[in-house]
Amino acid sequence: MTAATHKNLWQITQGQRLRYVSAILSMALTNLFMLGAPLVAKDAIDVVVEQDFAYATPGLLELAQWLAGPTPYLAYLGLTAVFAILITAIGGVFLYFRGRLAAIASEAILRRLREALYDRLHHLPAAYYDSADTGDLVQRCSSDAETLRVFLSSDVVEMGRAIMLLICVTPILFWMDVRLAWLSLCLMPFLAIGAYVFFSKVKTVFQITDESEGAMTTTLQENLTGIRVVRAFARQEFEIQKFAERNADFRNKNYRLIRLMGFYWGISDFFSMSQIGLVLFAGALFFMEGTLTVGTLFAFLTFVSIVIWPIRQLGRVLTDSGKAVISLQRINEILNEEEESIEVVPSHGRARGEITIEGLNFEYEEGRPVLQDISIHIQPGETVAIVGPPGSGKTSLIRALLRMYPYQGGSIKLDGVEIAQLNRQWLRWQIGVVLQDPFLYSRSIRANLAVGRPNAPEPELIEACQDAAIHDSILSFPERFDAMVGERGVTLSGGQRQRLALARALLKNPPVLVLDDSLSAVDTGTERDILAALQRRKGRQTTLIIAHRLSSVMHADRIMVLNEGRLVQLGNHAELAAEPGPYQRLCEMQGALDASIKKDVDLTEEGPEQVPEEGTGESHG
Repeated sequence: MTAATHKNLWQITQGQRLRYVSAILSMALTNLFMLGAPLVAKDAIDVVVEQDFAYATPGLLELAQWLAGPTPYLAYLGLTAVFAILITAIGGVFLYFRGRLAAIASEAILRRLREALYDRLHHLPAAYYDSADTGDLVQRCSSDAETLRVFLSSDVVEMGRAIMLLICVTPILFWMDVRLAWLSLCLMPFLAIGAYVFFSKVKTVFQITDESEGAMTTTLQENLTGIRVVRAFARQEFEIQKFAERNADFRNKNYRLIRLMGFYWGISDFFSMSQIGLVLFAGALFFMEGTLTVGTLFAFLTFVSIVIWPIRQLGRVLTDSGKAVISLQRINEILNEEEESIEVVPSHGRARGEITIEGLNFEYEEGRPVLQDISIHIQPGETVAIVGPPGSGKTSLIRALLRMYPYQGGSIKLDGVEIAQLNRQWLRWQIGVVLQDPFLYSRSIRANLAVGRPNAPEPELIEACQDAAIHDSILSFPERFDAMVGERGVTLSGGQRQRLALARALLKNPPVLVLDDSLSAVDTGTERDILAALQRRKGRQTTLIIAHRLSSVMHADRIMVLNEGRLVQLGNHAELAAEPGPYQRLCEMQGALDASIKKDVDLTEEGPEQVPEEGTGESHG
């Protein structure tokens, strides 16, 4: 892991490190008591088999003699059993505390990690999301975070337990019998080396598997989000096949991971059972020679089993560690991304809405300019329309104003202050934006309206809805303002979504209102009502209107005409309509289109030409 990875891991454990230390101490005490039971049992077996109290534990023997006289075999065995159960129970209590403390710490860390990820995602620049897959980001915040939680809750403790057991048991084995101690440990290095090799191999395989799962999640997320488009184009079979391919790819990569794990478990089982078999065989020989007692052989077998299974588990622990390393690296890719700069919030409160743009140059990719040498001064309360063909830079101008992307040259000022010096959050609070395809939360209409202004009075909420021509539609719902709009506003029509988003922006009452082709889905009558309401609100806020319909822009104070990223015309409707150029051509095209539509409507209303029937006696002159 890199230094940044270690740093982030250390930071997210802040406040929980004492619990981890307590969990490790509990684990140490658990091992201490658990190792005491085989030693007590060893003495009890030797006492019974050899019929000699010389093998007995002194304290237990004295207590047994006090209870049952000079030959207290039964009493000694009973006390041994009670003592073994007691120390095992105490060890179990510490085991419980170890698990509880580790679980509490890991859950708290997981919560903090998810909140940190969510917070960072909300503060990353817009350019980050241009190349990021939503499904992959969801997986990093869920699956990868969960992998890290499992590692912190159990694997770290298990790794420490295996090492501690080996350190504690090794002296005991050599104390009991040096020859058998060497035989008891001879195969453990092979297990440890195998676990390390497996770890180094499986880490790469897990990364490939994790990325494949991310691709599958992205496909699923895209299809669920766009399910109506899929059905509209009858693409179900194609999308099902596409998901099946991603699913099969993930399955194949996961199979490879499973095969590696199966290979490791098989080899490690062989070495583990061989180690136990070697101790049993050698111990039996030593017992037949009379140099080893049955109790000591039992203790050796017990201790070897206690130690060898955690060491064998190191393969699984290291596997999970490899997963955790990859997951942490993927999480760190988000946590290490540079956030949008945070400038000091200006001392003044609400902006006046004066916008000054001078020589603005803007590009998403170096060498591919989107806006070139744009200059305009917009007075507070003025309404300015922006028109131009697709790709002319209309929306890019708004993105630069909102500081979604940095501009490469020129200046944009709000109330005379360069926006690059303004706090982004404050700046965006001063601007209300209504997009062509607005986003609505899967909540009630009231909750969606309150996004920009949670504590707005009811009369102002109703006024905003009336100005946006959505109030009557809301009243038609049985639940009215409490009606749920479904995911992304799916229960509403396109026009209703746009009008609800407009009402949300009007309720916010920002100094600057931006309508980015936000009336494209409403009919002309509704558009006329909305524009009339905006005219009544004229002067309350600076308004920028991006539109393609002349009806939406012709009443603006001034109209900016953009073409290929340049400001080619500027003036009011009458001036630009009389001046040869793009706007005049737009007027001619829309005028011809409107005339054609009107002619078709008139012909439809008049009906087919009536031809007189023969023999009616009408004179044809």
